[in-house]
Amino acid sequence: MRVDIYSKPKCSLCDKAADVAEAVRARIPFDLRIISILEDPALFERWRYDIPVIAIDGEPTFKFRVTEAELEARLREVQGGMSVAKTDAQDG
Repeated sequence: MRVDIYSKPKCSLCDKAADVAEAVRARIPFDLRIISILEDPALFERWRYDIPVIAIDGEPTFKFRVTEAELEARLREVQGGMSVAKTDAQDG
């Protein structure tokens, strides 16, 4: 399982999302990538007003804020073979 966090430097919400992901990763193993939208013009155009965006296995799942409980619940769903549910993050 892979979790990507689309972020940018000096973004307090992005830092919080990364902290949440690290805390959850202590309980559920997954690969974590922090991706700066400043390094890719396409990512910048797509996500610049929505960061942080958390994608699970390539599917945007959360944006702006996520709690440990929300992320853990979604990861357990994916781990159990259920598809990632559509959320507001997928509207953009």
